[in-house]
Amino acid sequence: MAPDSPENAVLTQLAWLRGHEGATAVALATRLQDDGVDLLPGLDRLRAEVGAEHAGAAWELARLRSRARPVFGTDADVLFFTADTLEQAGRPQLAGRRAARLLAGGADSVADLGCASGTDTVALARAGARVLAVDVDPVARELTAANAAALGVDDDVWVVAGDAVELVAAARGGEVAGCGAAVLDPARRAGGRRQLDPDRWSPPWLTVALLLERMPTAAVKVAPGLDHDRVPDGVEAEWVSVGGSIVEALLWGRAVSSTWRRATLLSDEAHELTADADPGPAPAGPVRGWLHEPDPAVIRSGLVSLVAADLGANLVDPTIAYLTSDARAGSPWVSSYRVEEALPFNLKKLKALLRDRGVGRVVVKKRGSAIEPETLARQLRGDGARTATVVVTRVAGAPTVLVCDVSG
Repeated sequence: MAPDSPENAVLTQLAWLRGHEGATAVALATRLQDDGVDLLPGLDRLRAEVGAEHAGAAWELARLRSRARPVFGTDADVLFFTADTLEQAGRPQLAGRRAARLLAGGADSVADLGCASGTDTVALARAGARVLAVDVDPVARELTAANAAALGVDDDVWVVAGDAVELVAAARGGEVAGCGAAVLDPARRAGGRRQLDPDRWSPPWLTVALLLERMPTAAVKVAPGLDHDRVPDGVEAEWVSVGGSIVEALLWGRAVSSTWRRATLLSDEAHELTADADPGPAPAGPVRGWLHEPDPAVIRSGLVSLVAADLGANLVDPTIAYLTSDARAGSPWVSSYRVEEALPFNLKKLKALLRDRGVGRVVVKKRGSAIEPETLARQLRGDGARTATVVVTRVAGAPTVLVCDVSG
């Protein structure tokens, strides 16, 4: 690494930030930001205290810690991030959940293959494991070491340079790098663009598949849109959602797997939906009194038919993941809307119907349609005082709009 390389500059600043002077500077930057001091006067104050070469780094770390606080809680006040690693860092709640499940079978040593800023490393160490944190990136290694030390788990963490591709290729006897368990989070972005093809991940799909073949106790984070055909036999695939969005998708090694597919919803409590084999599609039928939108974890996991059976519901179209039934659902797996009108999609007729019903504001939802919800919502805005949810979709193959939950 060249002395003037970007990586070396980051490492130099990180070493300073970890010291007493750096901690004092970040504390000052935090106070200034909490007091609402703007960037330029804040930097002027820091330059006067610590010099121009360190002021920007102290201000940036204070800013990143403030951004991280809603997710990381009080841990954020001592953690070290770059803008990129904070963007990519997993939620501690999820990392802790993964660690607990991975170690439940008795494994006590884990290789974190691609440790990034150390979110998984810290969670595994807190769960009682000895962790070998591996990364080819020196900045990632230094961040992981710094964060393990900041949170008091560094006695159980060893940070080393290593290539996940090479380590997985050398794995034997259910161990990788001398550890009885492994976690892997392939990088799925390159040059600022999302890599949809798993063969272009880093490490690529070949390494993911080999890890799952050679390491029975393993967890791999994958893209939520992963083709089910990619999932090896005997490997459980799980999709996890929080607040109506998928936050991660996981493949569990054969020693950890306990089902075929799993959908998990995390809120005040955890809800899980599982199937030991493909349950097949839900039946399709006409639109009834209520429309139900399944949680995305249910859709991605292919378990919509289980929810449909529980609700006595059918799909509105064989290719669309909207369910319909005669009653509102009390299930955590769906959001329900009372259907007030169903008509072929026609903008002029839809606007007239809403005007007649006194609706002036709408929330637009769509599935199986090319419309832009924000654009359509503006087009449908009127003078009425009532509100409605407008769902644009297909019913039995035909473009259809469902007007739901008219109120006010």
